[in-house]
Amino acid sequence: MTHPLPQRGHPLRNDGIPLDLNLVSGLRVNRAAADRRAATARRSVKKQYQVAWLLNALRMIDLTTLAGDDTPDRVERLCRKALRPLRADLLAALGIEPVQVGAVCVYHEMVPTAVRVLEGSGMPVAAVSTGFPAGLAPFETKLREVELSVAAGAEEIDIVISRRHVFSGDWQALYDELRAYRAACGAAHLKAILATGDLATLENVAQASWVAMMAGADFIKTSTGKESVNATLPVALVMVRAIRDYFELTGRRVGFKPAGGISTAKSALGMLTLIREELGTEWLVPALFRIGASSLLTDIERQVEHFVTGQYSAAHRHAMP
Repeated sequence: MTHPLPQRGHPLRNDGIPLDLNLVSGLRVNRAAADRRAATARRSVKKQYQVAWLLNALRMIDLTTLAGDDTPDRVERLCRKALRPLRADLLAALGIEPVQVGAVCVYHEMVPTAVRVLEGSGMPVAAVSTGFPAGLAPFETKLREVELSVAAGAEEIDIVISRRHVFSGDWQALYDELRAYRAACGAAHLKAILATGDLATLENVAQASWVAMMAGADFIKTSTGKESVNATLPVALVMVRAIRDYFELTGRRVGFKPAGGISTAKSALGMLTLIREELGTEWLVPALFRIGASSLLTDIERQVEHFVTGQYSAAHRHAMP
């Protein structure tokens, strides 16, 4: 049965399915073909059409701060920027109502601050968890971290998988790990970070994507942003095709979140194009597509100002924490 489309901020849960080792072990990826197909997603969009696409991209940003020097004041400023990402004069010039980003993503310690500032806005707080970014903390500690973030008010939990299970092909262990995280999330939504820059091959990416979805991940996410290679179009292609095939098999829509290295409007447009062509416009909503980013918002605002005024402004004029 195909499930109805979710609304903004309220993605439907993916209950998962039993682990199918035959399906997982049979997955193969043609690297050369994936590279060729990914290259075609780099399309040029101009003028008002570009602005419309970028405004849609803005609505799907998980505005993120995951720095060692994060403070409550910095997170509060980030949240206020998330609520009003475009200046009032630009909104007036475009003749549109205020827009918001998709979510704010922070470490567990900063969840209470973000929840307080965003209260009543309908914008979810996402917390990175399970020993982010390496995922090498004791399993009991990782489960407790999930539970504490949910108790603090996080509505989305971005977990990192144990990469060693992928390298050893121990798909049952990865499945069981993710099922435990899913249970610990309770009503919060589970976003599984595959750390694709560490996984070495596109076949590993495809297999880890399937196991995560079978285990009940509501989103699959490319990267922590801390790997040497983060979100790339070939990796995104493999993941979104896994999402498409999972939907055809189960009728359940799983979200996709590229993260890390998406810092320009051009790179965001490439991801949106890929989603539209591979999954369809129904996936281009915040409930099913997010971009994990921080500096991307600055470039989108600069591009919008260029459309309005005909001039590019300095990045420092678009305040971020």
